[in-house]
Amino acid sequence: MSALTAHNLTKIIGERTIVDDVSFELRPGEVFGFLGPNGAGKTTTIRMLVGLIRPTRGTVSVCGYDIRHQFEDAMRCIGCIVENPDLYRFMTGRENLEHFARMLGVSHEEIERVAELVNLSHRLDQRVGTYSLGMRQRLGIAQAMLGNPRVLILDEPANGLDPAGIREIRELLRTLAAERGMAVFVSSHLLAEIELTADRVAIIHKGRILRTGPVRDLISNQKMMELRVGDVERTGQIVRERGLEPVINDDLVLAPIDESEMPPLIAALASANIDIFHARARVQTLEEMFLDVTGGETVD
Repeated sequence: MSALTAHNLTKIIGERTIVDDVSFELRPGEVFGFLGPNGAGKTTTIRMLVGLIRPTRGTVSVCGYDIRHQFEDAMRCIGCIVENPDLYRFMTGRENLEHFARMLGVSHEEIERVAELVNLSHRLDQRVGTYSLGMRQRLGIAQAMLGNPRVLILDEPANGLDPAGIREIRELLRTLAAERGMAVFVSSHLLAEIELTADRVAIIHKGRILRTGPVRDLISNQKMMELRVGDVERTGQIVRERGLEPVINDDLVLAPIDESEMPPLIAALASANIDIFHARARVQTLEEMFLDVTGGETVD
């Protein structure tokens, strides 16, 4: 059974369609990346997933519960941070977690469990105002995990963190998915980080899902060979003679062919006395694929 399913989600405000017929599913034990340019509809989609706003059309089910008709049962399955963690800085980390634990009716042992998961046990009795940004993010994730939800929804969990903090969050999310079977939904503008973290991604643009699937599949669809050569102009000409359109960048020539088609091309370059310093398959990055499908628009 899917941990969360969004089916034909649509949100219309006035005459503007913010989210248009969006569908995807989250599976237990995976990290799902949700990517899109500024104004694409990411936050609106998240707010519909957690019941903060009602969709104009479409449905959301969490652990088999329809969010509209079985709201409380569905919400018991979800832990979430929408935008910034809602924390009281004048209180300690423990007091923050105790406050939310009382609302959820969970035990003191649950506080210790989530604090250990996010590696904050040693700072739990210090005021949140003394925490670094990364620590506050981890405390927010601990708060979202109170009650042991099956689905964790995070909006920009690594926003503003330094490289060490980003890696810490990545390792935490991978652990929650792989070792605890949690379905983790992450909205993020850090494309390289999502490529390292997520199992699958969905790209939303102007309110519509343009592409969704496993990260490996999405970034390996484009066949491209990279050649570092001594004469890029002559190499480009030889590539064009084979009916292909190369991309030339300094001393690199990118040829849109499969690796199995390289030997004849290399032989042709050698016959033309062109120095070949390396030839290798070039895997498209998630960022390159994202820019391709969104027409070059950057994420927010």
